[in-house]
This record gives sequence, C-alpha cells and structure tokens, in this order.
Amino acid sequence: MTIDEASRQYKIPIEILREYENWGLCGAVKNVMGTWQYDDSDLEKLSLIMTLHDIGFDTEEIEIYMRLLLEHENSGTERLRMLEEKRNKALDEIHFREKQLDRMDYLRYKIRNQTI
Repeated sequence: MTIDEASRQYKIPIEILREYENWGLCGAVKNVMGTWQYDDSDLEKLSLIMTLHDIGFDTEEIEIYMRLLLEHENSGTERLRMLEEKRNKALDEIHFREKQLDRMDYLRYKIRNQTI
C-alpha cells in the first residue's frame, strides 16, 4: 500500500505518515521504485500513533513512545508512566472545567432568582 493509499484508506494525514518515515521506525515499510509501501504491521503502528495523537501526545512524545515500544523490550514501565502523566493532565482539565460549570450554574441561579 502506498502512502497515498494508506492516507486515504485509514484517514491518516500525509504529514503523519511522512514523520513516521523520517523517524526510521517503519520496520517493514519498503521503498519500492521510489514509493513507500506499508504492510499490516506498519498500519498497526500507525493506528497506535493516531491513538496517541488523539489522546493529546505531541509529535515529540509520540516519537519517544514509539521508540521505546520498538527499540526497548522492557519499556512498559516508561510507556505506562507517559500514559499516566497524560491521564492525570486530562483529569486536571476535567476538574477545572467542572469548577467552571459550577460557577456558571451559580451565576445562572442568581440571575434567575433576581428576575422572578
């Protein structure tokens, strides 16, 4: 599967595919007649990259995570630490938003009670 085919079929932006190639983590991706060819293993890795992107990892964090996964057999603890850090950050954001909603609800309550 070419880069264009992979991008279209799996809805992965070309920029992400190019970064993946530049990281040198492609494994089985082969350059055939000047065109990169992806196999199922590469598409699984790309799916993980997209998941990491969707949960808030930036490009540098994704590269670090993928290098740990692919180059270090015993990297589970470090990868888990990275995921825990992202999770804690997401929870902090959720709690902040909940406080905002509470304050908005209080102001709405005050307005409604003044006009009744």
